Amino acid sequence: MFERLKKSFNRLSDKFTKTELKGEKLDQFLEEFKITLIENDVALNVADRLCGIVEKKITGISFSRAKDKKAVVEQVFRETVDNILQSDSTISLSSIIEEKRSQNLPTVIIFLGVNGTGKTTSIAKTAYYLLKKGYTVVLASGDTFRTGSIEQLREHARRVGVKTIEHQYGSDSAAVAFDAINYARAHGVNVVLIDTAGRMQTDRNLMDEIAKVTRVAKPDLKILVVDALTANDAVEQCRVFNDSVGVDAVFMTKLDADAKGGAALSVMTLLNKPILFVGTGQGYSDLLPFNSEFLIKNLFE
Repeated sequence: MFERLKKSFNRLSDKFTKTELKGEKLDQFLEEFKITLIENDVALNVADRLCGIVEKKITGISFSRAKDKKAVVEQVFRETVDNILQSDSTISLSSIIEEKRSQNLPTVIIFLGVNGTGKTTSIAKTAYYLLKKGYTVVLASGDTFRTGSIEQLREHARRVGVKTIEHQYGSDSAAVAFDAINYARAHGVNVVLIDTAGRMQTDRNLMDEIAKVTRVAKPDLKILVVDALTANDAVEQCRVFNDSVGVDAVFMTKLDADAKGGAALSVMTLLNKPILFVGTGQGYSDLLPFNSEFLIKNLFE
């Protein structure tokens, strides 16, 4: 996880500690570093911001007085990444659920995303995670478009041990969400997880449909599922979905298979949206809560 991005920071750290970098030489090394970041799926403007902050911090350091130059440089990198990841948007899922429980209401979470990102599996993983936390869960089969989607979610639900609310294929997705929320209210279920049809972010009609589901369900959270391996397209998906229906948080799948790691850094920086969970494997327990501390730890430890 983040192996190549971590190596990029290490290589630059070695250059800073072995060479007196000033003027043109510093500019040259930073330009090489920026190219390496871009090659590892860091968006261009994020790479520019990283290099700009590093340059300012490094310029003000007297390496001749430092006992451990590498430790000094590493601290600069930690502070730089932490600086660009600072976000006003933080989410405590348990706090949201407990607040709704205090009102005898279910927490409603809708999952968005394009086809192939692993949205349905991510819903099952989230259900499993919440069950382990002691919450009750019901799933809404809101993808009434893709053949096999209802059966797929039903099978996941059976394996995890939760109920699904279903309608027939071609039925109104908003009606499925409405029925699932009413079921949760009537039976004291803590959380409703709503599946939606995978859609390309460029399809206006399908984006309008998900906007309708959102208006009906009035979700407490709208989670966009993106594939870490799609690199900068994940950032574009976040931007379009956020502009169209709003995105509260991101679930990033296949992070265990992403040796680069730049997509996570770009999503958190450019969109000011937290990554709530990351998928790290095929099992239902292969899910990790994610935050900036997790990213920094994996980059520098």
